[in-house]
Amino acid sequence: MAETPTAEQTAKILAMLAEMQCEMDPDDIEMEDGGYELDDVYCADGQYDIDLDAALNVTNKRKE
Repeated sequence: MAETPTAEQTAKILAMLAEMQCEMDPDDIEMEDGGYELDDVYCADGQYDIDLDAALNVTNKRKE
């Protein structure tokens, strides 16, 4: 089972996504390989899966 981020980590991720004009269900955030995997992120230009490193930098963004 995948690890889930703390409430503080989740709040930081959602705030970062809001700056990118994106939103998602916080239940779709998983911790993976020292970073985060975000599934079904809805942005102004479409739906994405986004990978973040531990410092919340986008390392991969795939359009669905």
